[in-house]
Parts: sequence; structure tokens; C-alpha cells
Amino acid sequence: MKKSTIALALGTLGLGMSEFGMMGILPDIARDMSISIPKAGHFISAYALGVAIGAPLLVLISGKLPLKRILLILILIFILGNLFFSLISYYELNVLFRFISGLPHGAYFGVGSIVASKLAPKGKGTSAVSGMISGMTIANLLGVPLGTFISHHFSWKITYFLIALLGIIIFISIKKFVPELKPLPYTRFKDQFHFLKNLNPWLIVVTTIVGNGGIFCWYSYINPIMTHSVGFSEESMTGVMMFAGLGMVVGNLLSGKLSDKYSPQKVATVTQGLAMLSLLFFFFFSKSQILSLLLMFLCTGCLFAVSAPQQILLLHNSRGGEMLGSAMAQVAFNIGNALGAYLGGIPISKNYPYEYSALPGVVLTFIGFLVFIYYTLFRAKLSN
Repeated sequence: MKKSTIALALGTLGLGMSEFGMMGILPDIARDMSISIPKAGHFISAYALGVAIGAPLLVLISGKLPLKRILLILILIFILGNLFFSLISYYELNVLFRFISGLPHGAYFGVGSIVASKLAPKGKGTSAVSGMISGMTIANLLGVPLGTFISHHFSWKITYFLIALLGIIIFISIKKFVPELKPLPYTRFKDQFHFLKNLNPWLIVVTTIVGNGGIFCWYSYINPIMTHSVGFSEESMTGVMMFAGLGMVVGNLLSGKLSDKYSPQKVATVTQGLAMLSLLFFFFFSKSQILSLLLMFLCTGCLFAVSAPQQILLLHNSRGGEMLGSAMAQVAFNIGNALGAYLGGIPISKNYPYEYSALPGVVLTFIGFLVFIYYTLFRAKLSN
């Protein structure tokens, strides 16, 4: 892997720890701040809304800047948001700083995807984007379990303070290893939205929102699900989260290779179908620890097996507004994240067992599966 790709992957490693780290430590934050777990889930939604607002805003106002400089500015925002979140103990302010932490997320993926694809050999664009995204899967394999361990034994504040320090390392790596690239060709402000007149990008956005949102109905509450419903101890959750992260690593690696060999849309369609079945079976077999672990592995694998194809499909369907288009993948992903955290919390707030959060996820992933079938069969050729 190129040094530039490693530097970009370090960025997604930090973003992944900031975003997904919350799933493993929700009970700790809820206890520390004397709030309910569903209310603590608002920290997940605040981050996701920051992504949704920050991605198009930051992309549009920075369009004339060199791509490397944009990445460095985004990492500075990341550092500040996570640093203040780790130092504050006031609920409303913590929500605000989680929102700020999410602002650079989508824009980083948008700009990073363009940089990765520009530096990749011909025909290896999806693999290059997958390499960049691999940092986020490693975050879930190692970083999030480590953060969960630190939170359980010390404090969740230390976890997010270390994430802020990681941001400094990311900044230095990008500055040193990512080559200078010229800004994208100038496009008038209104012309950057021209690609949205086509149905194709909207179909991909919809599948990303409902497909990933369906998984997040369940994954947002993975800690209480695996402890209360499945029966794992709090002490074993570090290992459980590592196994979930391993599923993400495997899913991401397979997705990049298969997408270059076949097509991103075919891989994404099959993945959405597998995610739907995984959630459905998890609901029925949540009392079996072995089956629950295997289904968790498959479901988290699907979460990242679909990410690189979605990212590259939006990039291909946004000519003239590539930076905005590729950022929209993360906007959609995090709108789905917020939607999933909200919908998955509804049955929990109604005192249903935690595994019931998977049921709204089944419905959403099924909708995403149907839309992807339509795109693959009738629309994909129009994007070429």
C-alpha cells in the first residue's frame, strides 16, 4: 500500500474511532452523566447530523483550495471537536462538540476518495478507496475495543482525549506523505449541483440511508444487546467488539477486490441482501451466543462491504461535482446512522428486549436491497 494511502487510511482510522467508539461506551457515558442509554444515543445522532451538514458545506466553500490543504483543515476541526468533547461534562455542550466532531467526516471521505482514486493505477479505483476506508475497519477491529477497555476501566473522557491526540499524528502524516494535488477544475457554484438532476445519485443515496440505517438500528445498541439479550459479560465486550471489527475488515477487503473484478453495483446489491438476512436471523437466534457472534460478524462485514462500492458509485455519478458527490456518500451513511439510532431506540424505550432493535433494521435494509436491484438492473449502464 502506498504511503499516501496509509496516511489517508490513518484519517479514516481516527474518524472511525470517533464515530464508532461511541457504540462501545454508551453505558459508561450514560452512567457518568446520569442519563438513559437512549438519551446517550443522541451523541451518535449529533455526530451523524454534523456529517450531514458539514460534508456539503465544507466541500462547497473549499472547492478552490488544493486537495491536500482541504484535508489538513478538516483534520484540525476533527482534533478540536474531539478534544473539547473529552474535556466537557455538560450534556448540551457535549452534544454540540459531538456535532462539531462530525463536521469534517463526510468532507474528508469525499476529498480523500478523489485523492485515492487519482493516485491509483487505472482500473483499481475501488480498491484504492477501499484501502482508504480500511482505516475505519481497523478502528473497529482494534481502536474501538481499546477505547471500550479504557472507558470501562478508567474513563470515556480518556478515550476521546486519545482520539484527539491521534488527530495530531494524522495531520503530520497527511502533510508529509500525501502529494500536492491541484484543485479540481473550477465549476460554478450552481453547476456543482447539476448532477443531482439525474435519478442515479439519488437512488444510491437512498440505498445508503436505508441500507446502512437498517444496520445501525441494531449496531448503535450493540453493547447492551450483546450483554443483556445475548448474555455476554461487560468484561468480554472488548473481545466481542474486536470480532465485530474483524468482520468489517474482512468485508471491506473482499468488497474492494470483488468490485474491481465484477462491478460495485453487483457487490452492493448482494451485500444489502445479506445484511437484511443477518438482522432477521439475529432477532430469532439472539439467545445463542455462538450464532449471535457469527451473525454479528456477517452483519458488520456487510456494513463495510457496501461502503466502498457506494462511495465509488456516487463518485461515478457526480461528474462536474465529484467532490460534493463523493461526500454525499458519507452524508447518506450518517443520516442512516442517525435514523437507525433513533428507530432502533424506539422498541428499547418501549421496554421491549434489546434484540427488537433489529426489526426496524430488517425493514430498512430490505428497502435498500430493492432499490439496489432496480439500480443494478435498469440504471447502472446510464452512469457509464
